[in-house]
Amino acid sequence: MPLPAESVVHGSKAKPQDLPSIDKLLRLPTVQALVQSHGHTLVAGEARKLLDALRARALAGELSLGEVAPEALTDALAASVDGRLAPRLRRVINLTGTVLHTNLGRAVLPESAIRHLTTMMEGPNNLEFDLASGGRGDRDSIVEGLLCDITGAEAATVVNNNAAAVLLSIAALAGGREVIVSRGELVEIGGAFRMPDVMASAGARMVEVGTTNRTHLADYERAINAQTAMLMKVHTSNYAIEGFTSAVAEAELAELSRKRGVALVTDLGSGSLVDMSKYGLPKEPTPQEMLADGCGVVTFSGDKLLGGPQAGLIVGERELIAKIRKFPMKRALRLSKLPLAALEATLTLYLQPELLTRDLPTLRWLTRPTEQIEAIAQSLLDPLRIAVAPRYMVELASMSSQVGSGSLPVDRLPSAGLAIAPVLSGKRGAGSALDALAAALRALPQPIIGRVADDKLYLDCRCLDDVTVMRDQLGHLKALLA
Repeated sequence: MPLPAESVVHGSKAKPQDLPSIDKLLRLPTVQALVQSHGHTLVAGEARKLLDALRARALAGELSLGEVAPEALTDALAASVDGRLAPRLRRVINLTGTVLHTNLGRAVLPESAIRHLTTMMEGPNNLEFDLASGGRGDRDSIVEGLLCDITGAEAATVVNNNAAAVLLSIAALAGGREVIVSRGELVEIGGAFRMPDVMASAGARMVEVGTTNRTHLADYERAINAQTAMLMKVHTSNYAIEGFTSAVAEAELAELSRKRGVALVTDLGSGSLVDMSKYGLPKEPTPQEMLADGCGVVTFSGDKLLGGPQAGLIVGERELIAKIRKFPMKRALRLSKLPLAALEATLTLYLQPELLTRDLPTLRWLTRPTEQIEAIAQSLLDPLRIAVAPRYMVELASMSSQVGSGSLPVDRLPSAGLAIAPVLSGKRGAGSALDALAAALRALPQPIIGRVADDKLYLDCRCLDDVTVMRDQLGHLKALLA
């Protein structure tokens, strides 16, 4: 059966028999070019799915003859192949105002980490090979020295995220025994990861002391018995309790843990390695301070305030870290070579603390002056107005950014950006108009993610470094909104 001619009557409908067989479609010269580029398996599979979909539409009387013409079929097949090969993980422009956005990948890696990671992935590396002795090496050694130098810890190990770090530490140091924790620190983080569930999964029995808002040293002391293996402190980084509150400091618990012979483990979560107050930001506890206060083990995250890849970092006393490292669960939770390379390069930046606000994106964005953010927004004002006119109006606006990912939950950073509102004849329809705009921004080659509130779409410019990447897409945005 020959393929239908390209010249067809406008509006005429195609029947199932008007569709070519897969074999005939694959023999078209233009489709053969696709096969040469992408291989027979992929193109034939997409051709089969395309013809099945077109046949269903033909049976429903919804397929035009124009859609079964050779050029139309080839174009549809090429689009299908491209779509199948397109990566699901894409780079986006974060204009939400949340610096460490959990849904947008949290911390952005510094350039030095990206270069190091790429170099290490391009060929073999000494992941577990000791270049000095020529024997088997330990992957922890790649970053252990850096972590000890930066935090003052005696030893360190790393796993794939901080949840794993907490789970492993409890399992290795308190499995089958009791762990004492304040009721005010029984946190839940993203994905319903709850501290009581972690305790149970690690094989430990949780003992709650104190109340939600007040816990005293005597509460811990009374709960310690022969089955107690650990006192645990959990930094409540994703919420805050205000008012009539009381908590026991690590230094006090450390003295108690030494006197009674039990381990003291602190989960810092966000894990800043520098004093944030030096940069005009709210104070966050650091691993250095917790170790100096006498904590035996401190766990924290690599992709939050530290500004590196997803990782769980465990630092502390040599004897306790050795137990954690030798625990069988450690192998299942170990860090792979990709994040390990990125973590090494990120930690190296902390050896030059004066340069952190330049070289570490997370800290650069958190400390970016408001006037600089305003200048970025101002440079985009007129181009964006042209792109969204006449359906929307744009104005400069003061905004409040946040750190995100559970870090500094109640603190806001003065910021600036662009506020877009729909032009409406009445009061209704703002929601659907803003949804359409947000969808168009997400449909750009490099999607732009803002936030909708108060009948406006806000684009916070705090995390925008390269203005041209956004400006160059505004013509595409105008076409999508036309």
